[in-house]
Amino acid sequence: MTQGPATPLPPPKERRRLREAASLTRAQVAERTGVTPETVRAWESGRTTPRGRKRETYANLLSGLAEERRQQTEVTAPQEVADVRTVTVTQEAVGAREPAAAETVVTVAREAGEPVPEGPTGGGGSLAAEPESPPAKPLTPAQAFDALYAFCAPALVRQAYLLTGRRELARESVERAFQLAWQRWPEVAVDRDPAGWVRATAYEYALSPWHRFRPRYRHPEPPPADASDRALLDVLLKLPPPYRRTLLLYDGVGLDLPETAAETEASTPAAAGRLLHAREVVATRVPELADPAALHRRLAELASTERLRAAKPPTVRTGGERRARFWTRAAIAFTVALIGTTALTVRTAPTHYEPPIAPGAEIEGVPPRVAQGALSQAEAELREKLRDAMTNGPERLLPLSR
Repeated sequence: MTQGPATPLPPPKERRRLREAASLTRAQVAERTGVTPETVRAWESGRTTPRGRKRETYANLLSGLAEERRQQTEVTAPQEVADVRTVTVTQEAVGAREPAAAETVVTVAREAGEPVPEGPTGGGGSLAAEPESPPAKPLTPAQAFDALYAFCAPALVRQAYLLTGRRELARESVERAFQLAWQRWPEVAVDRDPAGWVRATAYEYALSPWHRFRPRYRHPEPPPADASDRALLDVLLKLPPPYRRTLLLYDGVGLDLPETAAETEASTPAAAGRLLHAREVVATRVPELADPAALHRRLAELASTERLRAAKPPTVRTGGERRARFWTRAAIAFTVALIGTTALTVRTAPTHYEPPIAPGAEIEGVPPRVAQGALSQAEAELREKLRDAMTNGPERLLPLSR
């Protein structure tokens, strides 16, 4: 009896990639194949190879995951192309802030759940939805900034709320991020992903640990009214900040794993580990969100229930300029005070060396001081004589002539 050929399996790295692309944990794969999670880990690392019936089951599972991935790519590829909007910023758009900047293209990705406006706030330009459309009128720096703000700010406020659970802090984080973007607009305008630049800045400010020392943020804000929303927000806020940020970027915003790892400044395996751990915690606390699709939908619903409004673009720009002027004047005042202090120190400093006074030294060999005793007979007579002689006043002394 001849044994048939073994069922082919993809390489170990490809096995793990297929599992992560399907948003499955090792425990879920182990349950489907009838093994333990440690065995699945060994299969994905290449230490062991499945055999017999388990090999066939594992191979069928991987082939099904690969087919689902291929179909999902074919369906979502046209949508991703359609969701991209291109804003052309010429040298006039950068203006006096970057005179040497050449014509650049700023690609702004549509945030989840946000409508795309027909033109930027303030007029003067239009957003081209198709590459074949005629070239738009050059935008000024303010108009280009307003267009970026109109695309990203509303969704970023809701994302920051999921990160912090605080409404005011979410709005403040987005405003600070855009104020910094306006101060560095020549750099942001030529960036490959301006929306990602602003998102990363807003996330960093929202997750800063220094907010806990501010009096206004010492007490928690009122939770959402719905019980399921409260449960989801509670489990999100109990996750460590890096895990919470990774989960929001991957399952909330929709970034892929390499982009999520790059934005969180972690390696791809580390980002994958954080994502899986966060999903397991959420699935343990809220079992109905074990499916990544259901988790993505609930995150969007939770963010949309709060009526979070971002400030107007002109308000953000003027606020950023006011803050920049304040810190510039503070730096100038500090420099002037430092120069004045240095000049006063130089003026009053001694011009020559003055040696210090040496401390006194103890002299040895001096007899001890004794108390005065009783007078002798001769001393007593002399004292009486002196007293009597001094009664009528001192005698005049005259020199003797010779």
